[in-house]
Amino acid sequence: MPRRNPELNKIGRSENRTQKLLSVLEKRQPTLTVVAENIIDPHNLSALLRSCEAVGVWEICLVYDGSQPFPNLEKSSSASAYKWVNTKKFTSIKSCYKHLHEQGKKIYTTHMSRGAKSLYDLNLTEPVALVFGNEHNGISYEAVELADANFLIPQVGMIQSLNISVACAVSLYEVFRQRFDKGMYEKSQFEENQLHLYLDEWCKK
Repeated sequence: MPRRNPELNKIGRSENRTQKLLSVLEKRQPTLTVVAENIIDPHNLSALLRSCEAVGVWEICLVYDGSQPFPNLEKSSSASAYKWVNTKKFTSIKSCYKHLHEQGKKIYTTHMSRGAKSLYDLNLTEPVALVFGNEHNGISYEAVELADANFLIPQVGMIQSLNISVACAVSLYEVFRQRFDKGMYEKSQFEENQLHLYLDEWCKK
């Protein structure tokens, strides 16, 4: 049997990769953002990034107010996920929220307070941003006060809290469920020219 031309093999692999990238891009959700405020543990941030990438989050906002430096995600265990999710850095929650409101997104914080809604009562098919605070102090007072609403993940155990990366994953998969049921992963949310621009960028990674 004649051997296949290695150049043809290379072209075939390139075409398969491009199709894979396009398929993933078409399911990205620019109407869904995750905000991580002053996350301390790099492993938690890595897990958060992987959950975001898995459900098609297009953008993650990293808010670090100066109490600690921005993490170097390119050298972390999240590097593979970081490569495929856009990140924007902010030094204040106010500037981050301004950016999100300009995109027409409702901002929901995870905070235990009177009047907080259940995660399962939120309409997560709208343009939304979900905010998660750090492991020690949770979300800042300013982040809660400036948000559109607060939500809780229903729990029946003695310890009424979840690890930050777990809370993010649980919340994102409720977003995924609602959006999947509504068919929001079946048609790209990007304009055709945007989609091909992003595809060209991804093909270079």
